[in-house]
Amino acid sequence: MGKVIAIANQKGGVGKTTTAINLGASLAVLEYKTLVIDADPQANATSGLGYDPKKVQNSIYECIMDDLDPNNVILESTTPFLSVLPAHIDLVGAEIEMINLPNREKMMRKVIDQVKDNYDYIVIDCSPSLGLITVNALTAADSVIIPVQCEYFALEGLGKLLNTIKIVQTRLNEKLDIEGILLTMFDSRLRLSRQVVDEVKTHFQQMVFETIISRNTKLGEAPSFGETIIMHDASSTGAINYLNLAREILQKHNMTTIDEADKYIDITDEN
Repeated sequence: MGKVIAIANQKGGVGKTTTAINLGASLAVLEYKTLVIDADPQANATSGLGYDPKKVQNSIYECIMDDLDPNNVILESTTPFLSVLPAHIDLVGAEIEMINLPNREKMMRKVIDQVKDNYDYIVIDCSPSLGLITVNALTAADSVIIPVQCEYFALEGLGKLLNTIKIVQTRLNEKLDIEGILLTMFDSRLRLSRQVVDEVKTHFQQMVFETIISRNTKLGEAPSFGETIIMHDASSTGAINYLNLAREILQKHNMTTIDEADKYIDITDEN
């Protein structure tokens, strides 16, 4: 049965979609069968994995609202072992349509339960909000990764997200765990980036991943080609970072081991 990981933060531009598709690709490269679920109406994970959301016939919206079998909606990516359950702009209306439905917070879990046994990992890309779709994702997930950018106001709103997670744990999904806080957009040349890393690690200690995602040109341009960073440039800083993150998660769950020499990689190259 697959482990379900939600990528969530109500702040936009923190690297949620980048993390969802590239963590998924990294797990796939390590030969773990992985599904990325695009739960964001912007559908950036869908386009980032090579599909035009406007041309997608069915999406997670139809799975949630029309009980369409997700097995018939899932698309294969160009990366072996990696699939995507796409999104469409129609997902915007789902929150309004779900308001008066019974068990409205558990509708995504019902969808995921139909495919969970087919994958080792399921990664959910959440929208930049704490709305009903995000609550659905947290209710369906086993754990949540919280991306935090290494910039000013990095911790702004984090308390509200953690409170939402606590409410979900109490009322809807007592098994939900915080997989970790992921520091993103790190620039080794900036003192501010280093200060944010120190501040987040001081506040959250063991909750923070050892792996830090550096700001990287290749990482930023890969989605414009409809590719993951692994397929776009496997030797880039971004690819190395996300492979390390995947291995760190696998090690946490005793599914692999990491050599001490590979745990800490000092990368200053921004290419």
